Amino acid sequence: MDRTRQLIWIACRFLAPLLGVALLGYTVFRTGPGAVWKQIQTVGWGLAAIIFLGGLSQVIKTWAWRQTFACDMSALSWPRSLGAQLASDAAGQFGFAGKLLGEGLRLSMVAGTVPLADGISSSAIDGGLHTFTAAVVTVLGITATLLLASLTGTLRVYALLVGAMLITVVALGGVAVASRWQLMGSTARAIGRLPWLYKFVIGKLPLIDSAEHNLLTFYQENPLAFYANLTLNSLWHVMAVVEVYLILHFMGASIGVVGACALEGLTKVINLVGVVSPGNFGTYEGGNILITNLFGVSGAAGLTLALCRRARAMFWAAVGAACVAAMKRDRRRSRIEMKGDNEDQSLHNACIGAASSGPCH
Repeated sequence: MDRTRQLIWIACRFLAPLLGVALLGYTVFRTGPGAVWKQIQTVGWGLAAIIFLGGLSQVIKTWAWRQTFACDMSALSWPRSLGAQLASDAAGQFGFAGKLLGEGLRLSMVAGTVPLADGISSSAIDGGLHTFTAAVVTVLGITATLLLASLTGTLRVYALLVGAMLITVVALGGVAVASRWQLMGSTARAIGRLPWLYKFVIGKLPLIDSAEHNLLTFYQENPLAFYANLTLNSLWHVMAVVEVYLILHFMGASIGVVGACALEGLTKVINLVGVVSPGNFGTYEGGNILITNLFGVSGAAGLTLALCRRARAMFWAAVGAACVAAMKRDRRRSRIEMKGDNEDQSLHNACIGAASSGPCH
């Protein structure tokens, strides 16, 4: 029985990625590999500019994250921060579970340079403000779509519903922070009432309370840092809009800045829907085709837009993986050096102890 459950769990675990890859292959086949390749050739060296723009966006995102630390950051260097951000973003490419893993990875990579409670609260603050700005861009994109695109009555209703839901979520989040509702602490205590989780949760409550306190008091205690983070996260989304505009411009599609904003806003809806799929393979590309068709752009151009953005993401994900490997190598080397220093010190102490009885060789 256990063997059967294990096989079912493994099958379910790999089914979604396989279906996503199959959907991606079908999308390319349906659009026409030749047409897609022609569009990629049209972009040409413009892809290098897109990759560079993606790196600049990572720097902006790192800068925004660094604004949320209320503690002394002298030990947390910029290169280490950027490497941690790249590693977190690399893990985040694999859906919701990857994002959670990425946050844990980012915290582990800065461990020892900042207190853990500050690291957790900084991730929560940065993530919350990033989600807030993303919701604003999505609402603006939906609004622009309603004004520019030729939508059927059903699509207009769906667009209005999604926009209303996002506005509601943002409003509730703002009320929760303004009222200082201790949602994380209350949830942890509720989970701690379960007998088999009590010991696991009870020891982490002080850390959770400390992190949540930093989150709820961040605006009052650090207003300049709050607005700096909000501005930098907004700039990150602006860079995403510029990326969409440039890729379509390289392919000769006249979409305009407002149209690019609409496309980016709807793309965020696709990312939200496809978050359960590791890597969002297939659903992301197919969604881009549907979105660009709303604005009179060919399916081949929409698929190429998605592939170019995925290539940029994979490039910086590879850099993030390299950062993780380099940091692990440095930690291993530090442990070896520390062990060697301890052995030398022990030998030195032994020599001092034996000096009175004879020479030490």
